[in-house]
Parts: sequence; C-alpha cells; structure tokens
Amino acid sequence: MAASGNGAAPALVLLLLLAVGRCGAAPQAALVTRVPGFDGALPSKHYAGYVTVDEQHGRRLFYYMVESERDPAKDPVVLWLNGGPGCSSFDGFVYEHGPFNFESGGSVKSLPKLHLNPYSWSKVSTMIYLDSPAGVGLSYSKNVSDYNTGDLKTAADSHTFLLKWFGMYPEFLSNPFYISGESYAGVYVPTLSHEVVKGIQGGAKPTINFKGYMVGNGVCDTVFDGNALVPFAHGMGLVSDDIYQEANMACQGNFWNATGNKCNTALSKIDGLIGELNIYDILEPCYHSKTIKEVIPSRLPKSFKDLGATNKTFPVRTRMLGRAWPLRAPVRDGRVPSWLEYASGVPCMSDEVATAWLDNDSVRSAIHAEPVSSIGPWLLCTDAINFNHDAGSMISYHKNLTRQGYRAFIFSGDHDMCVPFTGSEAWTKSIGYGVVDSWRPWFLNGQVSGYTQGYEHGLTFATIKGAGHTVPEYKPQEALAFYSRWLAGSKL
Repeated sequence: MAASGNGAAPALVLLLLLAVGRCGAAPQAALVTRVPGFDGALPSKHYAGYVTVDEQHGRRLFYYMVESERDPAKDPVVLWLNGGPGCSSFDGFVYEHGPFNFESGGSVKSLPKLHLNPYSWSKVSTMIYLDSPAGVGLSYSKNVSDYNTGDLKTAADSHTFLLKWFGMYPEFLSNPFYISGESYAGVYVPTLSHEVVKGIQGGAKPTINFKGYMVGNGVCDTVFDGNALVPFAHGMGLVSDDIYQEANMACQGNFWNATGNKCNTALSKIDGLIGELNIYDILEPCYHSKTIKEVIPSRLPKSFKDLGATNKTFPVRTRMLGRAWPLRAPVRDGRVPSWLEYASGVPCMSDEVATAWLDNDSVRSAIHAEPVSSIGPWLLCTDAINFNHDAGSMISYHKNLTRQGYRAFIFSGDHDMCVPFTGSEAWTKSIGYGVVDSWRPWFLNGQVSGYTQGYEHGLTFATIKGAGHTVPEYKPQEALAFYSRWLAGSKL
C-alpha cells in the first residue's frame, strides 16, 4: 500500500504541474485586458502583440489571438491570413469572422461600437490573425529593404512566426493546428503549409501538430484562374450566348493571355458589359461616390492586387478590374505592380470602421501595437511593399500536401467574379483524384447552402450559395457551419 501511495503522489504532482503550466504559459504581457468600443466581459481570453522574425533587421509581425470560447485546451488552433498581397488580416477580424461586429461611431474617425459576433469562428477554435508580410497592417520592419519581398520569403517568415508563437504559447502545441485564408492567401496558405511540413520533417522545434488547411476564393494557378471569369460571366447571365461564343472562338478559350485583334475586341465587348458591376459580389451594389456611399453605409468586400500572376503577365481581367489592374499588365521582373499605380483605391468598398478603430490611440495601446506616430496609419491594403509572385502555380503544392495526408478544404462564394468558383472547381478536379463524395447540395437549417464534392486524399471543394469574395462577410452563419463541420471531420 505504501509503495502504491508513493507512486500515485508523483503522478498527481505531474498532473498539477501540467495544469498550472497550461494556465500560466501564455505571456501575460500580451493579454488584452480591455477592448475599446466594447462593453462587457469577453467570452474568452484575447492576446496580441509582436513576434520578431528577424532580430538583426527588427522585422516584426503583429498577431491578435482569440482563444476558443468552447474548450481552448482541446479545440483546434487556426491561423487566418488575408490576401493582397499587402492586405491586413484585420480584414477578417473586423469584417468577417472575428469576435466582434463593428458598428460605426457616427463619424469617420470616432471610435466604433463593438458587439459580440454570434458567428465568430472563435466559437469552435482558437484564432490567430496575422499581419504578413512585414509592412502590411500593423507589422513592420526597421529595415525598409524588407519591404521587397515575395511568396517564398513571406512563407519562411510566417513559419518563423509560428515556431516562435508556439514557443510563447506551448499549451497549444498538442491542439490540432490548421492554416486558413482567402484571396491571395490562396498562395500564402499552401506555401506556408509546405514550410510547416518541411519543418516538421526536418526536426524543427517546437513540433507543430499540423493537420491541414483551408482556402476561400483563393488564387491558385494563372491559367485556371485567368480563364475563369469569362465563362463565369456567361453562366451568370451577364454576357449573352452569342457574345460568349464569339469571344470563345476568337480567343480559342485562352482568355487570360490572349493575343490578336479579334480576341481583344471580343474581350473589350465583354468588359463593357460587366464593367460597372461589383466584382466581389455581382449581386451587391458598387458605389462610386460619397453620395452613394452615404446611401449604402455597409462595407463592401475588399480586393487584392494579383490574381495569380506568373513572372510574366497578369491574367486577363476586365475594365472594372482595370480600376485596380490593367487587362494584361506586365509584371516588372516578376514584381506585382503596386496598388496605386493603377487605382486610387479599392473599388466598391469602404474600410472606414476598421480604420477608425485601428488608428485610435487607445486601441493601439490596448492591443499592444505600435502607435500611429511610430509606424503610421493602418491600411486595409498597402502599396508600401514590392511583392514578387515567385512560387508559381499552387497545384503542385496542393498535390504534395494532400498526398502526405494533410486535409484541404477549398471553398468559394459562388457570386464572386474576382476569383470565380469556376476556376477553383476546375483546378481541384484537374488534380486527378477519385471522387469519394459526388457533387451534391449541403444544407443548413433545412435549406441548400451550397454544393460540394469530395475527393481522395482529404481534398474537398465547396461553394457557398449567394456569397461573394469574402464568404464569412456575406454568409456568416453558413460560414461558421461549414467551418465547424470541416474542423470536426464531418461531411458538409
């Protein structure tokens, strides 16, 4: 009996130490104790601050972490990345699936009012919102040469961030970890996933419990993405059958890198037909003046600068996109042209609420971010970085990751004309995996919410009915539903 008692005591002590370690491991200096604009108790703990990914250059990436409201000890940890390249992940935090819904304070610069978001993704997972690369959002470097960057450097820095972050929060090392994002994060997510897997296989410490990734309306491949818009516009009834057939014949189905006068003329005709639509959701209005903005106070979704350009050309888009991108603009030495070279701003949207909150001195202080006087104002999408798309097509990344057993969820709002679902559906099919869950509707509350098809090796494609480019912004309830189901390993 005595021996049995002695054996039990150390085990009990170990369990107590582990419990204490879990509660006290997170850096208390990063704890967000108040959220300006929000009254009441937070449903879970929030942490925020900087992780230095290059000590010599002083390159620092900013994160905001929201613990799961359900069971942070067991629930998945999910990294969220917005696109651009050059757009802040506070876009997702403020407008999509963050813990709050933001209400205007009444004027452009007044502090917004925050309310709890019933469809926050932190209902079922711990969320990390990361501004990446340096120069984007609240992230910065003391060496401006770091603002010349690209896909591969961004992925390497984000991997460094994750290793250091898990070192700071070791209590989450055993939790399943996923990487997620939308838009140009269709490049960020698979390239970072590749770095994480390479690190795991190479013995990088700490060991990340990586399980898979998800991409929404994401850039993937120049040819597939570039050829998706014209068929999409035709299928949505924006372009007549005769005009579509004329363009298809003149361009021989090659819309993204077309040559010849007949093809250019046909594309210009299509351009003229759809040029005044909101490219991020063809059902939503697109305001062009302060007058219309006052009538439509809600934010319309943002864009990103590159739709999967190679080191040679941008994919073809239309004049409406031409506010931000020319039709076949050259990419100078592989560099994505800066936003303001082609546009005075992001068309069809407003980021006033997010800007008012993130440029407020009390907010910066509360979330442990550098003040405006130090790193400048927050921008939804910046033109301060020179970005090279140097990773090429993402199809090989998806094949490599899924064949190694990592789950992948590719979802598309079916009314987005920026990265149309037609391209995403085509490239997922092109991988060549066998179908294990044939095309069918998926439901929420007894209603069809979209369509899905499942493939071998854990690859799933799904549409969200009636959603635009930023799915959780348009369909928050449906987004939380598919997100929760996929994380749990359930069928949609």
